[in-house]
Amino acid sequence: MISVLAEMLSYSFLLRAVIVGLLVSLCAALLGVSLVLKRYAMIGDGLSHVGFGALAVATALGAAPLAVAIPVCVVAAFLLLRLSENSRIKGDAAVALISTGALAIGVVAISVSTGMNMDVYNYLFGSILSMSRADVRLSVALSAVVIGLFAFLYNKVFAVTFDESFAKAVGLKTGVYNMLIAFLTAITIVLGMRMMGALLISSLIIFPALTSMRLCRRFKSVTICSAAVSVVCYLIGIVCSYMFATPTGASVVIVNIGAFFLFWCISALITRLRMARGS
Repeated sequence: MISVLAEMLSYSFLLRAVIVGLLVSLCAALLGVSLVLKRYAMIGDGLSHVGFGALAVATALGAAPLAVAIPVCVVAAFLLLRLSENSRIKGDAAVALISTGALAIGVVAISVSTGMNMDVYNYLFGSILSMSRADVRLSVALSAVVIGLFAFLYNKVFAVTFDESFAKAVGLKTGVYNMLIAFLTAITIVLGMRMMGALLISSLIIFPALTSMRLCRRFKSVTICSAAVSVVCYLIGIVCSYMFATPTGASVVIVNIGAFFLFWCISALITRLRMARGS
């Protein structure tokens, strides 16, 4: 695998894909733990549909895709959070309302402009060829912001994730930190869409967190394990994609599924051994 990875890195477009993919995988894994524990995991899926709609409209208008998609997804993230907390439209219904509406707008924008071309296919399913040098610079900068803010505000995120009522009672501005998590998630979703595709990017948020929870129990250990699983699965996925000429996004998701079942089997084995010792 190491020799194949070294061969891959000799190509500039694959080097860009590895750099951006690792950063996005790390960001998604860190945020995914909080989102899964707060039962906000489907927000990632909803934002990916919003991102596709924004990218489709930007393509139809001839605008810069990321410059349009990032602010649109940030606004959508705030709106989803507000709808979930303060409206009669709760949880998954709010996500479905906004995501399907954005997807419909994107499809209409495509149908009246360019039609279903390769760019649209890349937005839906991802493409390692779609990362330009400008995309890499923007992705590295924004990923550094996401990772830096998460590390700096780790204790606040922990408090809001596990006991929001208590955090609010001790004076923590929970609304602000929920908005921050939504903001960072929106940025991560948009950055990863070019690589993973709108239909698969939410898997980077959900799978590593669920996988690490099979073996880890503490928030810190789950977060560290989730980050490690996400990075390793991405590397294995992109190597498999290179070796077998399969789509990158789908390959990464399949590796994540394999990791989840591996951790699940290990967890089940540990539980049986403990039960055997106890008896």
